[in-house]
Amino acid sequence: MARFWREYRRHPGGLWGLAGLILIGLTALFAPALAGTDSQSVTSAPGGALEAPSGEFPLGTDQFGRSVLALLVWGARVSLTVGLLAAFLCVAIGTVVGILAGHFRGWYSTVLMRVTDWFLVMPTLVLAIALATVMDRSLWTVIIAIGVTTWPTTARLVRAQTLAVESRPYIERARALGGGHGHIMTRHVLPNVMPLVLAQTTLVISSAILTEATLAFLGLGDPTITSWGGMLQDAREAGAVSSGDWWYLAPPGIAIALVALAFTLCGRAIESVLNPKLGVAR
Repeated sequence: MARFWREYRRHPGGLWGLAGLILIGLTALFAPALAGTDSQSVTSAPGGALEAPSGEFPLGTDQFGRSVLALLVWGARVSLTVGLLAAFLCVAIGTVVGILAGHFRGWYSTVLMRVTDWFLVMPTLVLAIALATVMDRSLWTVIIAIGVTTWPTTARLVRAQTLAVESRPYIERARALGGGHGHIMTRHVLPNVMPLVLAQTTLVISSAILTEATLAFLGLGDPTITSWGGMLQDAREAGAVSSGDWWYLAPPGIAIALVALAFTLCGRAIESVLNPKLGVAR
């Protein structure tokens, strides 16, 4: 870990991304203390409808009179939760499929990779919309819809790394000493593909957050919770675009972009540290 941190510190972009993620993570963690537990209530909104930014409301209010800043703070918790859980599901499926397809050869690998190719060529957003439409509108529906439609890229990367690992001499020695399939995959292959999986996870999180925002903007998210994509949808329905209420539209959009950028910067830095041969720019 000390060696990893020494290498990571050499990437200014990675440090900026990490600082941004720590700040946003602390904001989401302490949302009740920062924004108040009743700041999402429509009946007890403290301001008027669509008030411009002021000293009392630094980012203005929404159509119900709620503080946009408070909603932005609560939205960070939902967006980060969806991004992390969806990315975990996506990477878990992709890692299992990739290792199995790379370890076993013949028809088994062919079937797995044809299924992967089918998911890969299908538009991810269209599949996610289809799943979110037929399932109940809840946070878990969005997580499952994102996770089960974005794993093929991870599976392809893990399969390629698995093939490279299993071509090494110590794998042959493990087989000669009686190591079974489970032993080789869990004790030799998995530890060697984990650096790639870790780097891929940070990149998938940003994509998952963007997809969640898109689904919420299309009205396929949970209407009972506050997310950044849901704020954009509410702003559109309130006519903020036509009336020029920029304070309702800009903050959630900027927040989504900044979180996606922060995870991408961290992912590129981690990828460069774990695999210097990639030559990722610092």
